[in-house]
Formats: sequence, C-alpha cells, structure tokens
Amino acid sequence: MDLKKVIRNIPDFPKKGIIFKDITPLLADPTAFKFAVDQMTDFARAQGAKAIVGIDSRGFIFGSVIAYKLGIKFVPVRKKGKLPYKAISEKYNLEYGTAEIEIHEDALAKGEKVLIVDDLLATGGTMKATCNLVEKLGAEICGIAFVINLTFLNGMEKIKNYKTLTLIDYE
Repeated sequence: MDLKKVIRNIPDFPKKGIIFKDITPLLADPTAFKFAVDQMTDFARAQGAKAIVGIDSRGFIFGSVIAYKLGIKFVPVRKKGKLPYKAISEKYNLEYGTAEIEIHEDALAKGEKVLIVDDLLATGGTMKATCNLVEKLGAEICGIAFVINLTFLNGMEKIKNYKTLTLIDYE
C-alpha cells in the first residue's frame, strides 16, 4: 500500500518554509491505518519486543495499538512535567533551544526488550533522547519504528546503531 497517498502536506506550518506531513488522513482511513499498524506490529513481533514505548503524542496512537495487538505493555514517554510518578528525564537540542522528556523510573525492567514508536523522524533529537532514557533504565532497545522518515534531515544518523523500520521515506 502506498501510504504517501494518505499523508497531507501542509505548507508553511508550523512556520514559513516548512512542509508539515499531516498523518490525520492516514488515521481517518481504516485501511491505511490498519496497514501501518500491522506493519509495525509485525516488526515488533519479529524483534521479540516485550514492551512498546510511545513518544508524546502521536507515538501514543500507534504504540498503544501495537502493544494491545501483541498483548504486551505500553509505556509513554512524555514532555517534562506531564507524568504523575517519579520519573527520569533527558534534555535534547532543538533548532531553536532545548526540550526535555521523561519516563517513569519503574516503567521498564533491566534487560526488557523494547520497541520505540513515533510517527515521524526528523532530526532525531527526540528519538535519541528516548533511547537514552530506555537504556538508563537498563532495558534493551530491540527496534525503532516510524510511519515517516524525513531522510533529508539525517535523523537516522543519531540512531544508526538500532534496527529501524520506516513506512514512508521523504527525500
């Protein structure tokens, strides 16, 4: 299935010169959504994932469904200050400053095989920070899955040591 047909381009969002890749048409198309989830679920199963980590917020959409389909746990990684229990955090650079994400300190066990899911890979900062958090907890990253990879931003370079799946590549 050609998922590019269900991705909408939004010019000049969130700022001039950027073409935003909108996944909401994919989410609204049951066939496309099922195809995307099934592809990522098959990848997670093949990697032996025992937990799915989803990144705030669109990683929650795909990650929670994958975890449900596999009968394994789902763990959210959220923006700083959004988790209610004791958490560890990781700062990362953005083109215009820094951001910080966090995970509950008891979310993953040592050696637990984890697949990390997000909707889009751009520069790789958020994903690399998430990898650092998962590894600080002693879990093992068995793979990373994205719907979209903006290859021209070279985000894959930051996570090149992990097995990855991308469903759509934009060059």
